[in-house]
Amino acid sequence: MTTLIIGCGYLGERLGIRLVQDGGRVFGTVRSPGRAEAIARSGIVPVIADVLRPETLASLPAADRVFYAVGFDRSAGAAMREVYVDGLQSVLDRLPHSVDRFVYAGSTGVYGQSGGEWVDEDSPTSPEHESGRVVLGAEGRIRAWAATREGGVSAVILRFAGLYGPGRIVRRALLERGEPIPGEPDKFLNLVHIDDAAAASAAALNREKPAPVYLVADDRPVSRREYYATAARVIGAPEPRFEPPRPGSVEATRDATNKSVDNRRMKADLGVVLRYPDITTGLVAALDDSSPQTRTR
Repeated sequence: MTTLIIGCGYLGERLGIRLVQDGGRVFGTVRSPGRAEAIARSGIVPVIADVLRPETLASLPAADRVFYAVGFDRSAGAAMREVYVDGLQSVLDRLPHSVDRFVYAGSTGVYGQSGGEWVDEDSPTSPEHESGRVVLGAEGRIRAWAATREGGVSAVILRFAGLYGPGRIVRRALLERGEPIPGEPDKFLNLVHIDDAAAASAAALNREKPAPVYLVADDRPVSRREYYATAARVIGAPEPRFEPPRPGSVEATRDATNKSVDNRRMKADLGVVLRYPDITTGLVAALDDSSPQTRTR
């Protein structure tokens, strides 16, 4: 089984390592020779390509399945819609005909609920901010492409909660400096450890007849107050303080939503057993800054 990972970054590389360890052949796209060397050491065959440069996508390798996990790099100087929608379309237009499974790494940001209520795969998607609308637009492009693909293709959307893990503890620098956290402390955060995110991604690729959408999150939404207090204790930072976000800021936009993500379909249908069911164990594990190779099992 051959897998092509478009966007072999924080999540993509960990997924690729899992698949290589399971005996699969894995290609991964990166944008620089330095990243190509790094993933090659993990057993992933590097492909230098950029979704914003369609000419680099002309010779994507043949693969049975694709995992798409292109993130937004603000330093690239492109708008989010250019990357998430236009770049995605460039890839879809150039995928080899051998592909029969396409898994997209999306976001729970497509939900705009604000009362702390539970959301699942069937909940209305009405994002409050532009990033959620862009991701929802990308989902639409995938469905339209899959519906018209000659020979048929199975398209799966994974809507991820916030990813954390080694090298990525949310707001770590702010906590260490003792600066106030912008936002309402009693609103919910929904998170998933990177190892569990990679496990869910592999399960979605391998499932014989997957559902079209899965929410990928840990077992327990936590209040910001609990998360930041736990994170501060784990990293030895001062007790967190909070302040209202500045009107019109990114933080204010994020503060407009408040939801609890239900992961039951992921666990029941994909058979995912979470290694880190909530932050009490996950944050301690996130302090392990070792290479991805040691973090996948």
